[in-house]
Amino acid sequence: MAFFSAALASLGGFPEPAPTGDFVWPLDPRPTVVRPFEAPPEPWAAGHRGVDLAGAEGQAVRAAGPGTVSFSGVIAGRGVIAIQHAGGRRTTYEPVEDRDPKGTIESPGDRIGSLSAGGHCGATPCLHWGLLVGTDAYRDPLTLVEDRRVRLLPLG
Repeated sequence: MAFFSAALASLGGFPEPAPTGDFVWPLDPRPTVVRPFEAPPEPWAAGHRGVDLAGAEGQAVRAAGPGTVSFSGVIAGRGVIAIQHAGGRRTTYEPVEDRDPKGTIESPGDRIGSLSAGGHCGATPCLHWGLLVGTDAYRDPLTLVEDRRVRLLPLG
């Protein structure tokens, strides 16, 4: 059992469960992933702690799942909103303007703000969508809407 735990840890931890149907894409229609999640090799190392989704300036940003807005404000000049979900999950969205205030209870698909210019995708507007589990464990948010479970196949 220790071998399997060590092997999974080397892959970035235990895989997330398959989507439950409680989560939706934060942009509609389903956006193109401009830049995927890149787990850092160590918690302090470089990586891409979320995914960048192609969008249009002013496009509605939607709550990916049911929860409560735990943060709504500006960080480093960009509008950010975070939603706390059951199971210790928190999704983050940036850059977002016209944000719902902290404490707002959201359902999947609720409008939480609009995509603003000034993200880190340059001239092309994009939504940086993140997922944290616990206090600081970044995970691929696409696991909320796509089946990305690791499947072990037999040898040979």
